[in-house]
Amino acid sequence: MKEKLYTIELHDALVSGDECPFCWLERKLEQAAIEFVLGSSYMESDTRDQTDRQGFCRKHTKMMYDYGNTLGNAWILKTRMKHLREGLKQQMEAFSPEPASMFDRWKKKEETGTSVGNWIRKEECGCYVCSRIDDTYRRVLDTFLYQVKHEKDFLDLVRQSKGFCIHHFADLVDACGRGLGKKEQDQVFPLLFDQMNRELERIQGDIDWLIEKYDYVNQDKDWKNSRDAVQRTMQKITGGHPADPVFRSRK
Repeated sequence: MKEKLYTIELHDALVSGDECPFCWLERKLEQAAIEFVLGSSYMESDTRDQTDRQGFCRKHTKMMYDYGNTLGNAWILKTRMKHLREGLKQQMEAFSPEPASMFDRWKKKEETGTSVGNWIRKEECGCYVCSRIDDTYRRVLDTFLYQVKHEKDFLDLVRQSKGFCIHHFADLVDACGRGLGKKEQDQVFPLLFDQMNRELERIQGDIDWLIEKYDYVNQDKDWKNSRDAVQRTMQKITGGHPADPVFRSRK
């Protein structure tokens, strides 16, 4: 592979004990990206040029605010705002309203927007942090495939993990479908599907027992593994770590 192999990162994620190694890795990448963009890099012209053009999604804008570094945020916002003002001004000056036709009314909303609205929505689709995370994440998926092909003990490591959240499971199944041969797929898919069924059954049992514990007849019984079942079930269904504390600067 020409790109960097993320074998160490993938190994660390698989042995982390997390409900999803890709969620674990995604959190690590996300925090590293926030630290990077609000570190000394915000004074570098090439980084600021990228953040000016890509901007930040709502989630990562909030993470940047929570992280701290008022001056760093202010500089990033200053030049991003300049970029948006210039682009929006051009769009508004060129705007010519046209009444919607009967045919337009039958189109989907995103197909009938104004030029100004479409430009704004396009700007909102970008995020510097999301882009950094996604770039590395895609390479980690490639590394997963590489490991399947070249490391005979790799699938044992996957088998010993807690599987994947449903969100990242979709990406993994698609990647294996595109990047593996039939012989490799015949090994990987039964493992992944059996593991998914088993781990979802485990999580289902935990969330079921948490509910049962609220019945007075079970109040003196052991919690088993259900105390954190809500956040783990949320993660298994949608990904992420809903119980994480706010990520702040450690300085």
